[in-house]
Amino acid sequence: MTREIIHLDMDAFYASVEVLDNPDLKGLPVIVGGSSDRGVVSAASYEARVYGVHSAQPIVVARRLCPQGIFVPVRMSRYIEISEQIMAIFSHYTPLVEQISVDEAFLDVTGCHSLFGSAIDIAVKIRKQVRQEIGLTVSAGIAGSKLVAKIASDCNKPDGMTVVPHGEEETFLAPLPIKRLWGVGRKTLPALNLLGIHCIGDLARLSLDFLEKKFGKQGRHMYFCARGIDDREVEIDYTTKSIGNEETFERDITDLQRIKKELLRLATKVGERLRRHRFSGRTITLKVKYHDFISVSRSMTLTQPTNDSRELYQAALNLLPRTLAGSKAVRLVGIAVDKLQEDTCPRQLGLFTCAKRNRNDLNRALDQINDRFGSATIKPATLADTSPLAEKP
Repeated sequence: MTREIIHLDMDAFYASVEVLDNPDLKGLPVIVGGSSDRGVVSAASYEARVYGVHSAQPIVVARRLCPQGIFVPVRMSRYIEISEQIMAIFSHYTPLVEQISVDEAFLDVTGCHSLFGSAIDIAVKIRKQVRQEIGLTVSAGIAGSKLVAKIASDCNKPDGMTVVPHGEEETFLAPLPIKRLWGVGRKTLPALNLLGIHCIGDLARLSLDFLEKKFGKQGRHMYFCARGIDDREVEIDYTTKSIGNEETFERDITDLQRIKKELLRLATKVGERLRRHRFSGRTITLKVKYHDFISVSRSMTLTQPTNDSRELYQAALNLLPRTLAGSKAVRLVGIAVDKLQEDTCPRQLGLFTCAKRNRNDLNRALDQINDRFGSATIKPATLADTSPLAEKP
């Protein structure tokens, strides 16, 4: 049976969610990433992209390119909430959904024709349902492989759909810029350009032997990709490996109490995210980046997994003396949790099981209140005086 793969990619997702929640922003150049010149752009609306603003760009550069831009902070919990609603729609049409980020996924709809029609019919229905129920647009690429479907979904953004019929993969790819191909990065691109390779069709004319001698295993990979050959299956057993948050200060700080305060805020966020996704973790990592951009990370492994913000904060405090380097000013701090396990897994009970259960019940109640009335409706009293914590000019 010929495979039918759909790649669905939300359009300017973070920025679109901000417009969804605040319609007054519609048509304006929205830039997600906060107002601090120390940060980077997480997402930009298409109105902002006209000015050359793009993700991973320093905020200070985005402000120079688009001074009239509307800069808003990242609200990851809200994006994840909307993402979960969207993924639920995807899963209605096929159980073979591989979510590869908060705003995109592969769907294998090979065996779904009798229920929902062709791959094109399914993509049309999904895009319509997301627009009606969520209020956002999604672009789609349809092909016989993950590689070609992903490239296709980016061809008619925003709110577009591109279909690559079976047998026409190489013809579709040939005129596209070589940088669109998976595996062609900053180091490989200049080397290919020196060989006169500027589009994927140029690469497809080279032999496998030549590419392997020139680029090794990566050359073999590019040889097959240039022809649209990709046998990878849609993987539904994708698991989250870690959950974390980090904060870049607007100004470097040396005040230990302010650093601890930010760790409390981060531990609170990470705990909430773990509980939302029904995970607990055993290994806690504290990351500190200094004014000279040197980073230090230290980890510790607990005897029992946790998703309790207070326990995460205590672990971070225990790691802090091992990361601080004298009086050097701190630029960024972060907390991450890995060695995750689902909370449905049974755990060994300890002497303090009752206290642990009470703490879990309390966390559940606080999460429900914050989910209903907005994040940080209830938060530690230490964090009540300022939000978010960051040095101000």
